[in-house]
Amino acid sequence: MSKLLSFVGATIGGAIGWWLGAPVGTMTAFLVSILGTAAGVYVGRRIAAVLG
Repeated sequence: MSKLLSFVGATIGGAIGWWLGAPVGTMTAFLVSILGTAAGVYVGRRIAAVLG
């Protein structure tokens, strides 16, 4: 369950990061996407820990 939620969190976090950074430029979108991916993995793993 942890791996699945980490993957889903990374996908959603990366997409949100790209969406937020894209108006500034491609490199900014890439960097913000990396941060969003990391945050998504963290949140996904935390949710998996709470669910058991």
